[in-house]
Amino acid sequence: MTHILSLLVENKFGVLSRVAGLFSGRGFNIESISIAPTLDPSVSQMTIITSGDDRVIEQITKQLNKTIDVIKVSDFSDQDYILREVALIKVSARGADREEALRITNIFRAKIIDSSPTTYTIEVTGDEKKIEAIVNLLRPLGIKELVRSGPIAILREEKNK
Repeated sequence: MTHILSLLVENKFGVLSRVAGLFSGRGFNIESISIAPTLDPSVSQMTIITSGDDRVIEQITKQLNKTIDVIKVSDFSDQDYILREVALIKVSARGADREEALRITNIFRAKIIDSSPTTYTIEVTGDEKKIEAIVNLLRPLGIKELVRSGPIAILREEKNK
């Protein structure tokens, strides 16, 4: 089962290495990892996508909580959350393909963030299925380059507050 772990960590040198080392040292795979500072520049938010049964995730969580620079660990898997990923896609855009690239971009509410006489660079945000869908539609036009951020997640607020 896939799990989304959200970590608040000290924004210090070596924290990412220690967290990744904890996973690799115990034979656990990280499918995706994203990290960036929070509103407090001394703290970073880390989103880790990993797989395992409940016992494995419990073991990972316990080990992460013992790591010195980890402030808080949350498993979002059984909670109501919002998950998004960003992709930048550089696609060939010549002649009729330019119009098709624009049409696909509009359908997915994506943005063209750069353009040349022969290419468009498209920015799209969404869940993994949306990213895969636009990539599959753009593939016949000729994708020159694709960069993905990996998922990030945030808990939804309870509606009855």
